[in-house]
Amino acid sequence: MGPGVVVTGLTVGALALVSLLAFQANGAVDRAGGPPKPAASTAAPGPSASTAAPTASATPTIPAVPATSGAGLRVVYSLGTHTVWLVDPKKTPQVVAAFTVTPGSVEPSAGSYTVYSRRPTTTGTDGKQIEHVVLFAQQNGIVFGFSAAQDGALPTPDPAVKTGGIRQSRQNGQLLWDFAPNGTKVVVVA
Repeated sequence: MGPGVVVTGLTVGALALVSLLAFQANGAVDRAGGPPKPAASTAAPGPSASTAAPTASATPTIPAVPATSGAGLRVVYSLGTHTVWLVDPKKTPQVVAAFTVTPGSVEPSAGSYTVYSRRPTTTGTDGKQIEHVVLFAQQNGIVFGFSAAQDGALPTPDPAVKTGGIRQSRQNGQLLWDFAPNGTKVVVVA
């Protein structure tokens, strides 16, 4: 037997072993209930499991901005869903951000308002240190505005204390702060 036969035999044996291992690995994925392995391609690999975008079931679904919220650059707040949309018609997409918030114990009336005051930090009516305070309405002695607690908490408001503070996460508080200087329209919808 010559050296070419030994090399060919080793190559065939190595290919057979690799094929067997691949077959077993594919079967293990199937038994574990995992997704089938995609066919090999020249495309760049996708994101790893740790960096993949969250699935729709893991992320709350934010409804579309209400058609009754008007037009132009505006902050929209829904009393029914406790959702805020930051809308800029000059951008694509027009909804720059959308997120849910925790309302105060009293809600503002539906209508159109204007941001009239902003404070980088202060103390909320609940005694918590808050930041990114964006005030837009006053009704019956209650001030309504968006803010974020500096400790990141989103507590349920005490119904015994009349407060119009609409709390959001610190990250969303920064988004709204950057988006809504004094004079920005705020539309409150049912």
